[in-house]
Amino acid sequence: MRRRRKRLEAAFQYKISNQKLRKVYCKEEMWLKRGRMPHSSLVFLAITAAVVLTAQGSWRRDNKNSNDNYKWTTWFNVDHPGGRGDYEQLDAIRFYYRSRVCETPRSVEARTTEWIPARETGEIVHADPSVGFWCLNAEQGPGRNCSNYAVRFLCPKDSSETMEGTWGPWSSWSPCTALCGRVALQHRYRSCQSPLLTCSGPTTEEKPCNGPECMNADCSLRCVMGRVNADCDACMCEEHILLGSVRSAGGLIATGAAILRANKLLTLTDHNGHFRIPGICPDGNTTLTVSVKGHASLNIVVPSSSERTSVLAVQLKRAEKLHVLSNPESKARIEGQSVAFCCKVAGNPGPDKYQWFHNNTVMEMQTDGTLVLRDLRPQHAGEYYCKASGASGTIKSKLATLKVIGKDDHLCNPKPESHLIRLPHDCRQNSTDSFYYDVGKCPSSQCTGQLDNSISCKDKLAYCCGVAKMEERQLTCQGYKLPTMVVTECGCKKCVDTKAIVHGRAIAADNGEPMRFGHIFMNGVRISRTGYKGTFSIQVPPDTDRLVLTFVDNMQKFINTTKVLPFNTKGGAVYQEVKLLRKKTPVTINPLETNTLELGEVKDQEAMVQIQIPPHSFYKENGEVFTGNVSASVTFLDPRDVSTAAAAQSDLNFIGNEGDTLPLRTYGMFSIDFRAEENNEVLNAGEVKVFLDSAQVKMSEHLDTMKLWSLNPDTGLWEEEGSLTIERKNRGKREERTFLIGNMEIRERRLFNLDVPENRRCYVKVRAFRSERFMPSEQVEGVTVSLINMEPTAGYSSNPRAWGRFDSVITGSNGACLPAFCDEQKPDAYTAFVMANLGGEELEAVPSAPKFNPSIIGVPQPYLGKLNYRRTDHEDPRVKKTAFSINVAKPSPNTAEEANGPIYTFENLKECEEAPFSAGHFRFSRVEGDRYDYNTVPFNEDDPMSWTEDYLSWWPKPMEYRACYIKIKINSPHEINVRSRNMGGTHPKTVGQLYGLRDTRSIRDMDLANVSAVCLEFKCSGMLFDQDRVDRTLVKVIPQGSCRRDSVNTMLQEYLVNHLPLAVNNDTNEFTMLGPLDPLGHNYGIYTVTDQDPRTAKEIALGRCFDGTSDGTSRVMKTNEGVALTFTCGDREGTRQSVFQALQGSRGQIGAAVRGETRKTRRRHRANSSRSNPKRSARNPVRKLTQGTS
Repeated sequence: MRRRRKRLEAAFQYKISNQKLRKVYCKEEMWLKRGRMPHSSLVFLAITAAVVLTAQGSWRRDNKNSNDNYKWTTWFNVDHPGGRGDYEQLDAIRFYYRSRVCETPRSVEARTTEWIPARETGEIVHADPSVGFWCLNAEQGPGRNCSNYAVRFLCPKDSSETMEGTWGPWSSWSPCTALCGRVALQHRYRSCQSPLLTCSGPTTEEKPCNGPECMNADCSLRCVMGRVNADCDACMCEEHILLGSVRSAGGLIATGAAILRANKLLTLTDHNGHFRIPGICPDGNTTLTVSVKGHASLNIVVPSSSERTSVLAVQLKRAEKLHVLSNPESKARIEGQSVAFCCKVAGNPGPDKYQWFHNNTVMEMQTDGTLVLRDLRPQHAGEYYCKASGASGTIKSKLATLKVIGKDDHLCNPKPESHLIRLPHDCRQNSTDSFYYDVGKCPSSQCTGQLDNSISCKDKLAYCCGVAKMEERQLTCQGYKLPTMVVTECGCKKCVDTKAIVHGRAIAADNGEPMRFGHIFMNGVRISRTGYKGTFSIQVPPDTDRLVLTFVDNMQKFINTTKVLPFNTKGGAVYQEVKLLRKKTPVTINPLETNTLELGEVKDQEAMVQIQIPPHSFYKENGEVFTGNVSASVTFLDPRDVSTAAAAQSDLNFIGNEGDTLPLRTYGMFSIDFRAEENNEVLNAGEVKVFLDSAQVKMSEHLDTMKLWSLNPDTGLWEEEGSLTIERKNRGKREERTFLIGNMEIRERRLFNLDVPENRRCYVKVRAFRSERFMPSEQVEGVTVSLINMEPTAGYSSNPRAWGRFDSVITGSNGACLPAFCDEQKPDAYTAFVMANLGGEELEAVPSAPKFNPSIIGVPQPYLGKLNYRRTDHEDPRVKKTAFSINVAKPSPNTAEEANGPIYTFENLKECEEAPFSAGHFRFSRVEGDRYDYNTVPFNEDDPMSWTEDYLSWWPKPMEYRACYIKIKINSPHEINVRSRNMGGTHPKTVGQLYGLRDTRSIRDMDLANVSAVCLEFKCSGMLFDQDRVDRTLVKVIPQGSCRRDSVNTMLQEYLVNHLPLAVNNDTNEFTMLGPLDPLGHNYGIYTVTDQDPRTAKEIALGRCFDGTSDGTSRVMKTNEGVALTFTCGDREGTRQSVFQALQGSRGQIGAAVRGETRKTRRRHRANSSRSNPKRSARNPVRKLTQGTS
C-alpha cells in the first residue's frame, strides 16, 4: 500500500499530466471509493490537497514538535518559470545536490529570486516537504506567469549536537535464499561506533526478497548482475535506480525524449529533461537508446557501478539528412567488358537501403552502394543513378552515363567536327570569300582506351576523344604565308588533366565594401581566406558536385553567408562575386520579458515578419538558463527589394520525400545572432514564435504550404523546421490581422527561411558569344549567367514588386539552361531578369529597341512576342544594357513553334542541354575589344580540354598557363594597332616556325594629348610540351603605319645583351627580341603571370601592365609607368585600312545585324569608360547608370 500511496503522490504533484499516472490515479480513486485504502492514505490526501491553495508561509509535517533539533538548508533553484511553470522538485534537487538535502525534510519554504516570500506574491502555488514546490502558469491570472522561485528545506541537525552515538555503515544485504517463485528474507547489520554514547535505532534490518522467476527452459540469457526478466530480454536489478538528464542540440532541455531498451519504451523525460528508471542493472552491458524527434538517436551504455543510484547526462545532436558524398561516374566500355558504378551516401542515422535505376527503371536485386554489370551489351547503355533511403530521409545521386561501344566500332568518330577560326585582317580566303577557316576539332567525349581488368568505382586513367592526326596548311595572305594546323583525324587518347577554379570577391551587397581577411569554410573545415580587397581563389576538389562555401567575417560586419558557387566541370576558372548582407546593429533586450522583433527592409511598408521571444527563453551552450541582458541582431533579407536578390543564401533548394532536388520560393530570409551583452557569449533560445503577415502572401495557394526552413551550411540545402498555421491576431486596439505562425528553436543553426515549394518549373536556354556576330564557333564557356525570378505581374494572384528566387549557371560548349518558375495558363504570370558575367565583366544583351530583330535575339516570332523580350534600356537609354526581362511562359504542347526553345519544360532538361544551335535561345555578347588572337595550333581558352600536344602550342603545358605582356608607348594623335609576331627562336623543333599573332590597339591617355599606350601579349619563353629543353621565343613588335622606334627600356636592353643570343634590330620601324626566360617586372616593361587558368593569368598581367607596377592593378592606362618601348608614329595614309576597319568591313558577309552603336563609338566607350572602372558592376540589372558618351 505504501507503493500505491507514492504513485498517488506523484499523480498530484504532476497534475496528472502523464498518461500513465492518470491511469494510476484513476485506479487509486476506485480503491478509495471501495474503502480499501487505509486511513493514513486519506490523511495524506487531505494534507496534499491543502497545499494547492494560495501559498501561506512554509509547509511542515508537524508543527507541534520543537525546531531546536532542525536547521534550514541553503536555497535551491533548479528550474525557471518557462514552459508550464516553475518546478522545484525534491528529486531534481537531489539529482544535482545529492548530499545537501536530508532523507525526510520536515518543512519547505519558498521565495522568489527577488527575495519576496511565496505567501506575498498572490500566486497559486503547491508544496509538500516530501515532494518539493511547484507553480503552474496555467493557474495564474490572465497574462501572468509564475515567478522564479527558490526553495529550502528544514532538516535534522548533525547527530553530534543531539549527544547520540554514531552508527557505523550498514553491511551489505545478505544473499536472497528464495527459490524459483518463492519469498525469503534478506538481512543487514550495523554497529554503534561510540563506546560512551547510546545509538538510537535498530542494529538489524530485514526485507523480503523474491526468488528468481521460473524461467522458460529456452531462455539462454545469463546475468552478471541481477536476474533475468520474464521476457528473457534483459537483466533486472531491483535495488538500483538510474537517473538521467537529456538535452537536445544546442543544450536545450529535451522534453518528451524516449528512453528505450531493445526497442521497448521504458520512460519519457519530463519537462526538465529528466528521467528516472528503477531496475536497470549497472553492469556495463546494458544499452539504452535515447530518441527525440529531429535528432540522431544515441545509444548509451549504463556504466558499471556498485552504487544503488547511477546518473547519466545525455547530449543529443541534430539528425543529419542524407547527403551524397560521391556520385557514380560516367564511363565508356567495349561490348563484353565489365563496369562498376558506386554511390556513397552519409547521414545520421545513415541509409539502410540502396536502389539502382537504369533509364528511370528500378533494378531488382541491387541493394547496396555498388552496382557491377558484367558482359556488357548494347542494351546496358544509358543513364544510371542510385537512390538511398533511411530514417533521416531519401536522396538520389546524379546521373551517370554508360556508353557501350561495339567490338567492331571506332572508339571515337575519326572524322573531326567543323570548327571555324577567324583569320587576320589581311588574310581573306578567296576560295570562300571569308575571313574564317575550318580547322576542325574533336569532341571531348569519353572513350575506353587501355583499361585494366580490375572492376573499380573510378577508372585509374580517363580517356577522351582527342586529336590523333594534324597537318600543317599554308594559307595565302597579303604578302605572306600563314601556317595553320588542321585536325584530320580523331582518336581515343588520355584525357587532358584539368583543374576547376572559382575565384572572385566577397563584397557587401549595399556598397561593395570588401570582406577583408574573412574565413572560407567547406564541410565545416576552413580552407582559405579572403584578401584585403575581398579576393579569394578556391581550387575545386575532384569529384565535387556542389561547391558549398561559407564565408565568415572576423570583423562581425557581415552575416555568415553560405553560397553554392557554380563552376566549370571541364576545368578552368570561373569568376564569382559573392554579395554579403551587412549585419544589423544589435539591440539590447531583457530575457525576463516577452520581446518582439519586427523584420522588414522596405521603407514606408509594413514589416513582413515578427519574431516573438517569450520570457526565460535564452540558454547558454551548456543548457544553463541565461538571465542577463541579451544583445540581439536579426538581419532580414526582404524579397520586396530586388537589389537584394544576389545576396540570397545558398541556391534555394531542398531534398523532397523521393530524394529529388526541388526548388523553393522565398518570402524572406533572416539571420539571428543572440549574444550575452556582458561577455559576447553566443546564446540559444527555445520556443521562439515566428509571425508572417499573410497580407504579404499574394498567392493564396501558398498559405497552406508555407513552411519554416533552416540552412545546412555543409550541404547548402534547406531543411524543414516546421509548418506555419493561420491565426488572427490583434495589432493595436482595433486592428485585427491574419498571420502565419510557426515555432522554432535557435540552436546551432542561425539562418532561417520562410518558403514554399514551387512545382511550376521550366528551363531557359541562354548562350554567350565573343562578339555580336553570334557565330556558333565563337560561343564563350565559363560565363556565369544569373536569373532572378520575379513575382507575377499585376492582375495575377501575386505581388509584382518582389523576387522569389535567384539562380546561376555556368555556360558550357552548348550554352546554359537556367531553372525558372513558369506558367502555362497565363504567359505573364512569372517574369525573370537574366544577366551574364565573365571575369567580373558584364556581357551585353541583344537590344530590343529601337529595332526589334528576332533573328538576332535568337527566338522566332510569334513566341518571342509572347515572351515579351525587353532589354533593360528598352524605355530609357541611360539604363545599362547588360540584362533583359522576359515572361517565363511555359511552352504549349499543342503549339509547334514553342517546342523548340528557348523555354523548356522541367521534364525536358536533357533536350535543353543538347539543343542544336538552330533552336531558340537568348544571347549575350562581350563588348568586342580592339584585340585579335591567332594561334597556329588552335586552342579554346574557355575549354582546357581542347589543348593539343604539339610543339607549336601557344600554351606548352596545360594547367600551368604563363601570360607575358610588353608595354609600348605611342606618340601619335591616333590610336595605333600593334602586332606581335611570335616564332620559335632557339628550339630545334620550332625555330623559324610561327606560334601565333597578337594584334592590339593602343589606348589614349585621358590626361595627355597625342599619347597612347598598348599592353601587347607575346608568347613566353620556356619549356615546350615535352619538357625537354627551353625555347626563347623570337618576338617581333610591329606597330602599324609610319612609325619609328624612339627608345628601349635601358634595363630591358641590358638584360637582353647579357642573355645571349641577341636578336638583330636593324629595322627602326619595329623591335625584335628573344623573349626573356625570367619573369622580369615593371622596371623592364615586361609583365609575367602564371596561373592555372589562361584567362585569369592574362587578366592579372593586363591589370599590372595598365598600372605599370608588378603587384598592382588598374583599368586606366598609365602611359608613363613601366614602359618597355617607345614609338613615334605619323599620320596614316588615307587609302590604307586599319586592322579593325577591315574586320568591320567583313561583317556583312557573316550576316551580322544592325547595332545601336558604331564601332568607333564603342571603341571610345571602351577606352574612356570601361577602362576607367575596375569592373562593371553586376549588382542590380534595373538600376540606372548613365553611360559615358564620346
